[in-house]
Amino acid sequence: MLKQVQHDKVIMAQITKQELEEKIIQTLKGCYDPEIPVDIFELGLIYEIAIDDDYNVKIKMTLTSPMCPVAGSLPPEVEGKVKAIPEVKDAKIELVWSPPWDKDMMSEVAKLELGFL
Repeated sequence: MLKQVQHDKVIMAQITKQELEEKIIQTLKGCYDPEIPVDIFELGLIYEIAIDDDYNVKIKMTLTSPMCPVAGSLPPEVEGKVKAIPEVKDAKIELVWSPPWDKDMMSEVAKLELGFL
């Protein structure tokens, strides 16, 4: 269903939640853990993308480890990039640790890039 997006961002657009989710995924593919040459989406760090009827976005994500050096910087970076998408009214990141991340959560692309295939 198309929704006329109207909020404090000046841009108005007609976009479905599915189309917006694709835009969010493309944005997430531009976010990297600086120690790993694969984006956070392909790494399997994104567990859930929820979009409500007002186009507020909530993303559940994890990190490769609770001791990850970017634990303080990566979630706010992701939140800022998703908020910058014109159709997104607001975005929140929830950092979760369950289930714990492991290399089996990586896409085939990530596994190939990192030499696991």
